[in-house]
Amino acid sequence: MAFLQLQFHSDALMVQVSVNVILPERASTMIGMDAKGESTFKTLYLLHGLSDDHSIWMRRTSIERYASEYNIAVVMPAVGRSWYTDTVGGEKYLTFVTEELPNVCRSFFRGMSDKREDTLVAGLSMGVYGAIKAALTAPERFGACASLSGALDIADACGRRHWKDEMLLLF
Repeated sequence: MAFLQLQFHSDALMVQVSVNVILPERASTMIGMDAKGESTFKTLYLLHGLSDDHSIWMRRTSIERYASEYNIAVVMPAVGRSWYTDTVGGEKYLTFVTEELPNVCRSFFRGMSDKREDTLVAGLSMGVYGAIKAALTAPERFGACASLSGALDIADACGRRHWKDEMLLLF
């Protein structure tokens, strides 16, 4: 498996962004990693939670091993505490995740399938809110969506005293 740390300019966010990517690799001598050799592969957009960033998946999970087993690319963007939403302040995080990021990744990495059934989105906590919103907003792009301990009750989050001001800036 190849692990890449990308920085590129996002037109949707109008800033440099950081994205970690795992790509299937055709190598027969990697210990514990099977080379499948397919020329195209499915892609999972894996969204981080509120108190972490995109690096958490590589630091605290076995995502690379699972990606190898299933011959799947994994794209892990950093979006801060954005809730993956196009905010009232003008930041377009949902647009970034649902439109720009898949297009940019497919232009950089030719093996990523552009088929809906090969494009998946999942998240942890706040990332689940983003994943479900992405899947519902762009059903033509994402063929499956998964929740890992989802934070979906935004009304509750907006009502919490320590989050209220932050939530008002986002929603």
